[in-house]
Amino acid sequence: MSQTDLLSRIQALPIWQGKISATPLTGGITNVNYLVEDEETKYVVRVGDDIPLHQVMRFNELAASRAAHAAGLSPAVVHTADNLVVLEYIESKTLSEADIRDPEVLPKVLDLVKTCHRDVAKNLRGPALVFWVFHVIRDYGATLKDRGSAHQKLLPDLIKTSDLLEQAAGPFDIVFGHNDLLCGNFLDDGQRLWLIDFDYAGFNSPLFDLGGLASNNGLAPSQEDWMLETYFETPVRDELRHRYNAMKCASLLRETMWSMVSEITSEIDFDYAAYTAENLGRFRSAFHDFQLS
Repeated sequence: MSQTDLLSRIQALPIWQGKISATPLTGGITNVNYLVEDEETKYVVRVGDDIPLHQVMRFNELAASRAAHAAGLSPAVVHTADNLVVLEYIESKTLSEADIRDPEVLPKVLDLVKTCHRDVAKNLRGPALVFWVFHVIRDYGATLKDRGSAHQKLLPDLIKTSDLLEQAAGPFDIVFGHNDLLCGNFLDDGQRLWLIDFDYAGFNSPLFDLGGLASNNGLAPSQEDWMLETYFETPVRDELRHRYNAMKCASLLRETMWSMVSEITSEIDFDYAAYTAENLGRFRSAFHDFQLS
């Protein structure tokens, strides 16, 4: 769909008060988003169809978004129409990786994640997905092979490593996770933090979100220990640390292979090749440390 056609569809939504302006929001690497302002207020319009290759199903994202709002974490869903979702706009700044690492901010971030794990499922309605990172990795491997990815030679070792990590990360507890804790999915309105973008939400091990939060935002080892002790409310033992480090590696491997698939499938203007290289480096470093632990 052309941008002109898309803007016409947005314009035709029946919820606007008077004339609107629609401006593309930059920074998203899965969806297209617009800031829309009518004569009364502002909204965010998310545009996206199902993306089965990435395990993204919009019915699940919508249900998770509504449940997250009910849990006090996220903006309200105002309207939906086909592949358009209109959300309440929050006047805020997007956090950076450095913000996440800030000792005054990290406790607020972790509290938001813990609330997500504890309360979102209580408000969830209808069918819900499981986001099992090891299945995702195996499925990405098959997709990359089928589509003749330039990264094919890496796949046997990556899948073998994923299988090893799956064994090392258990036994597993289950929570309803966000599963995409990049810094860009946290907003600060000056009074509180918000958690947004539930594309990949689903039942999962809490260690996946914790490992993703650490690896995506460069937490120091001391911060990781603090995070685990605070989340689980107990001193960190070697067994938990080993399972956590395995899941952190899996989180980085999934992000790497997500980017590999996006290199050959996404139409968004983003340097996925550079993102692949960055995350592959992070994964290899983390897995090296895991093997030494």
